Amino acid sequence: MDKALILVIEDERDIQELITYNLEREGYTVMKADTAEKGLEMMGAARPDIVLLDMMLPGIDGFEALRRIRSSEETAGVSVFMVTAKSEDADIVAGFELGADDYICKPFSPKVLVARIRARLRELRKESGARDRERKPLSACGIALDPDRHEVSVDGVTVALSVTEFDLLEFFMSNPGHVFSRQRLIDAVRGEGYQVTDRAVDVQILGLRKKLGASGDVIETVRGVGYRFREGRRP
Repeated sequence: MDKALILVIEDERDIQELITYNLEREGYTVMKADTAEKGLEMMGAARPDIVLLDMMLPGIDGFEALRRIRSSEETAGVSVFMVTAKSEDADIVAGFELGADDYICKPFSPKVLVARIRARLRELRKESGARDRERKPLSACGIALDPDRHEVSVDGVTVALSVTEFDLLEFFMSNPGHVFSRQRLIDAVRGEGYQVTDRAVDVQILGLRKKLGASGDVIETVRGVGYRFREGRRP
Protein backbone atom coordinates (compact mmCIF):
# COMPACT_ATOMS: atom_id res chain seq x y z
CA MET A 1 0.00 0.00 0.00
CA ASP A 2 3.05 2.27 0.42
CA LYS A 3 3.31 2.43 -3.39
CA ALA A 4 -0.42 2.68 -3.97
CA LEU A 5 -1.78 2.62 -7.51
CA ILE A 6 -4.23 5.40 -8.28
CA LEU A 7 -6.30 5.71 -11.44
CA VAL A 8 -7.24 9.23 -12.51
CA ILE A 9 -10.17 9.39 -14.94
CA GLU A 10 -10.34 13.04 -15.97
CA ASP A 11 -10.84 14.59 -19.41
CA GLU A 12 -9.56 18.08 -18.57
CA ARG A 13 -5.85 17.83 -19.31
CA ASP A 14 -4.76 20.60 -16.93
CA ILE A 15 -6.60 19.04 -13.99
CA GLN A 16 -5.37 15.58 -14.91
CA GLU A 17 -1.76 16.76 -14.94
CA LEU A 18 -2.19 18.73 -11.70
CA ILE A 19 -3.50 15.65 -9.92
CA THR A 20 -0.84 13.41 -11.42
CA TYR A 21 1.99 15.75 -10.46
CA ASN A 22 0.89 15.98 -6.83
CA LEU A 23 0.27 12.24 -6.47
CA GLU A 24 3.56 11.22 -8.06
CA ARG A 25 5.37 13.69 -5.83
CA GLU A 26 3.94 11.74 -2.87
CA GLY A 27 5.33 8.51 -4.28
CA TYR A 28 2.11 7.06 -5.68
CA THR A 29 1.92 5.28 -9.03
CA VAL A 30 -0.62 6.96 -11.31
CA MET A 31 -2.57 5.66 -14.28
CA LYS A 32 -4.42 8.21 -16.42
CA ALA A 33 -7.47 8.02 -18.66
CA ASP A 34 -9.43 10.81 -20.33
CA THR A 35 -12.62 8.76 -20.81
CA ALA A 36 -14.54 6.34 -18.62
CA GLU A 37 -14.25 3.68 -21.32
CA LYS A 38 -10.45 3.82 -21.20
CA GLY A 39 -10.46 3.89 -17.42
CA LEU A 40 -12.67 0.81 -17.15
CA GLU A 41 -10.45 -1.00 -19.63
CA MET A 42 -7.36 -0.13 -17.58
CA MET A 43 -9.05 -1.43 -14.42
CA GLY A 44 -9.46 -4.77 -16.16
CA ALA A 45 -5.69 -5.01 -16.59
CA ALA A 46 -4.54 -3.60 -13.23
CA ARG A 47 -6.68 -3.08 -10.15
CA PRO A 48 -6.01 0.35 -8.60
CA ASP A 49 -6.25 1.06 -4.88
CA ILE A 50 -8.22 4.26 -5.50
CA VAL A 51 -10.02 5.71 -8.51
CA LEU A 52 -10.48 9.47 -8.89
CA LEU A 53 -13.50 9.67 -11.17
CA ASP A 54 -14.68 12.84 -12.87
CA MET A 55 -18.46 12.93 -13.15
CA MET A 56 -18.75 14.95 -16.36
CA LEU A 57 -16.97 12.92 -19.03
CA PRO A 58 -17.42 12.47 -22.79
CA GLY A 59 -19.18 9.25 -23.71
CA ILE A 60 -20.01 7.26 -20.58
CA ASP A 61 -20.36 9.74 -17.71
CA GLY A 62 -18.99 9.26 -14.21
CA PHE A 63 -22.28 8.03 -12.76
CA GLU A 64 -22.56 5.22 -15.30
CA ALA A 65 -18.87 4.38 -14.86
CA LEU A 66 -19.36 4.14 -11.10
CA ARG A 67 -22.38 1.90 -11.61
CA ARG A 68 -20.29 -0.45 -13.77
CA ILE A 69 -17.42 -0.48 -11.27
CA ARG A 70 -19.74 -1.47 -8.43
CA SER A 71 -21.60 -4.08 -10.49
CA SER A 72 -18.43 -6.00 -11.41
CA GLU A 73 -17.11 -8.57 -8.93
CA GLU A 74 -13.54 -7.74 -9.95
CA THR A 75 -13.81 -4.02 -9.21
CA ALA A 76 -16.70 -3.72 -6.71
CA GLY A 77 -14.35 -3.28 -3.75
CA VAL A 78 -12.18 -0.52 -5.25
CA SER A 79 -12.36 2.84 -3.46
CA VAL A 80 -13.85 5.52 -5.73
CA PHE A 81 -13.67 9.27 -5.14
CA MET A 82 -16.07 11.39 -7.16
CA VAL A 83 -14.41 14.48 -8.63
CA THR A 84 -17.05 16.93 -9.73
CA ALA A 85 -17.93 20.55 -10.34
CA LYS A 86 -21.47 19.66 -9.26
CA SER A 87 -21.94 20.43 -5.57
CA GLU A 88 -25.72 20.12 -5.33
CA ASP A 89 -26.98 17.72 -2.67
CA ALA A 90 -28.91 15.71 -5.27
CA ASP A 91 -25.75 15.02 -7.29
CA ILE A 92 -23.72 14.11 -4.22
CA VAL A 93 -26.46 11.83 -2.88
CA ALA A 94 -26.74 10.14 -6.29
CA GLY A 95 -23.02 9.43 -6.29
CA PHE A 96 -23.04 8.01 -2.77
CA GLU A 97 -26.08 5.87 -3.54
CA LEU A 98 -24.18 4.36 -6.45
CA GLY A 99 -21.36 3.46 -4.06
CA ALA A 100 -18.86 6.32 -4.08
CA ASP A 101 -16.59 6.43 -1.03
CA ASP A 102 -15.91 10.16 -1.06
CA TYR A 103 -16.32 13.27 -3.20
CA ILE A 104 -14.03 16.09 -4.19
CA CYS A 105 -15.63 19.31 -5.44
CA LYS A 106 -13.91 21.39 -8.10
CA PRO A 107 -12.04 23.61 -7.64
CA PHE A 108 -10.09 21.72 -4.99
CA SER A 109 -6.84 22.04 -3.08
CA PRO A 110 -4.22 19.48 -4.18
CA LYS A 111 -3.02 19.31 -0.56
CA VAL A 112 -6.50 18.42 0.67
CA LEU A 113 -6.89 15.85 -2.12
CA VAL A 114 -3.61 14.17 -1.16
CA ALA A 115 -4.58 14.24 2.53
CA ARG A 116 -7.89 12.54 1.84
CA ILE A 117 -6.24 9.90 -0.33
CA ARG A 118 -3.65 9.29 2.38
CA ALA A 119 -6.43 8.93 4.98
CA ARG A 120 -8.32 6.46 2.80
CA LEU A 121 -5.19 4.38 2.24
CA ARG A 122 -4.65 4.25 6.02
CA GLU A 123 -8.19 3.00 6.38
CA LEU A 124 -7.62 0.36 3.72
CA ARG A 125 -4.55 -0.84 5.61
CA LYS A 126 -6.65 -1.15 8.77
CA GLU A 127 -9.29 -3.09 6.89
CA SER A 128 -6.65 -5.38 5.44
CA GLY A 129 -5.20 -6.01 8.89
CA ALA A 130 -8.64 -6.74 10.30
CA ARG A 131 -9.52 -9.40 7.77
CA ASP A 132 -7.75 -12.07 9.77
CA ARG A 133 -9.48 -11.11 13.00
CA GLU A 134 -12.92 -12.55 13.64
CA ARG A 135 -15.61 -9.92 14.10
CA LYS A 136 -19.01 -10.83 15.44
CA PRO A 137 -22.13 -10.30 13.33
CA LEU A 138 -24.50 -7.62 14.62
CA SER A 139 -28.29 -7.61 14.64
CA ALA A 140 -30.81 -4.99 15.77
CA CYS A 141 -34.10 -3.45 14.64
CA GLY A 142 -34.46 -5.83 11.70
CA ILE A 143 -30.92 -5.04 10.51
CA ALA A 144 -28.30 -7.81 10.25
CA LEU A 145 -24.66 -6.89 9.62
CA ASP A 146 -21.90 -9.42 8.94
CA PRO A 147 -18.46 -7.73 9.04
CA ASP A 148 -16.55 -10.75 7.73
CA ARG A 149 -18.78 -11.10 4.69
CA HIS A 150 -19.27 -7.34 4.44
CA GLU A 151 -23.00 -7.92 4.05
CA VAL A 152 -26.05 -6.10 5.39
CA SER A 153 -29.67 -7.16 5.22
CA VAL A 154 -32.93 -5.58 6.41
CA ASP A 155 -35.70 -8.02 7.27
CA GLY A 156 -33.81 -10.67 5.33
CA VAL A 157 -33.36 -8.58 2.19
CA THR A 158 -29.75 -7.79 1.21
CA VAL A 159 -28.89 -4.08 1.07
CA ALA A 160 -25.95 -2.74 -0.96
CA LEU A 161 -23.97 -0.14 1.00
CA SER A 162 -20.89 1.84 0.11
CA VAL A 163 -17.76 1.25 2.20
CA THR A 164 -18.36 4.41 4.23
CA GLU A 165 -22.04 3.60 4.79
CA PHE A 166 -21.15 0.10 5.95
CA ASP A 167 -18.51 1.41 8.36
CA LEU A 168 -20.91 3.99 9.77
CA LEU A 169 -23.63 1.40 10.31
CA GLU A 170 -21.22 -1.00 11.98
CA PHE A 171 -20.02 1.75 14.30
CA PHE A 172 -23.57 2.75 15.18
CA MET A 173 -24.67 -0.83 15.81
CA SER A 174 -21.59 -1.50 17.95
CA ASN A 175 -22.44 1.51 20.13
CA PRO A 176 -26.24 1.62 20.49
CA GLY A 177 -27.70 4.51 22.46
CA HIS A 178 -24.53 6.61 22.35
CA VAL A 179 -24.68 10.05 20.72
CA PHE A 180 -21.82 10.91 18.37
CA SER A 181 -20.90 14.22 16.79
CA ARG A 182 -20.30 14.32 13.06
CA GLN A 183 -16.55 14.67 13.61
CA ARG A 184 -16.50 11.71 15.97
CA LEU A 185 -18.24 9.59 13.35
CA ILE A 186 -15.70 10.57 10.72
CA ASP A 187 -12.81 9.91 13.12
CA ALA A 188 -14.25 6.45 13.77
CA VAL A 189 -14.62 5.36 10.15
CA ARG A 190 -11.89 7.40 8.45
CA GLY A 191 -9.32 8.08 11.14
CA GLU A 192 -8.46 11.26 12.97
CA GLY A 193 -7.53 14.31 10.93
CA TYR A 194 -9.73 13.46 7.96
CA GLN A 195 -11.07 16.70 6.46
CA VAL A 196 -14.79 16.66 5.71
CA THR A 197 -17.73 19.03 6.03
CA ASP A 198 -20.77 18.54 8.25
CA ARG A 199 -22.93 18.49 5.14
CA ALA A 200 -20.95 15.56 3.75
CA VAL A 201 -21.67 13.57 6.91
CA ASP A 202 -25.35 14.49 6.74
CA VAL A 203 -25.49 13.34 3.12
CA GLN A 204 -23.94 9.99 4.05
CA ILE A 205 -26.43 9.51 6.89
CA LEU A 206 -29.31 10.47 4.60
CA GLY A 207 -28.19 7.90 2.03
CA LEU A 208 -27.75 5.22 4.70
CA ARG A 209 -31.20 5.82 6.16
CA LYS A 210 -32.78 5.65 2.72
CA LYS A 211 -31.13 2.31 1.95
CA LEU A 212 -32.23 0.87 5.31
CA GLY A 213 -35.84 1.63 4.40
CA ALA A 214 -38.28 1.16 7.29
CA SER A 215 -35.35 0.57 9.66
CA GLY A 216 -33.66 3.84 8.71
CA ASP A 217 -35.39 5.74 11.50
CA VAL A 218 -33.32 3.89 14.11
CA ILE A 219 -30.52 6.33 13.27
CA GLU A 220 -31.75 9.37 15.14
CA THR A 221 -30.73 12.99 14.74
CA VAL A 222 -29.91 14.60 18.07
CA ARG A 223 -30.36 18.29 17.36
CA GLY A 224 -27.25 20.36 17.97
CA VAL A 225 -25.13 17.30 18.78
CA GLY A 226 -25.09 14.62 16.10
CA TYR A 227 -26.54 11.14 15.65
CA ARG A 228 -27.22 7.94 17.58
CA PHE A 229 -28.48 4.42 16.95
CA ARG A 230 -31.69 3.90 18.90
CA GLU A 231 -31.62 0.97 21.32
CA GLY A 232 -34.40 -1.61 21.33
CA ARG A 233 -36.84 -2.47 18.58
CA ARG A 234 -37.60 -0.26 15.66
CA PRO A 235 -40.70 1.93 16.08
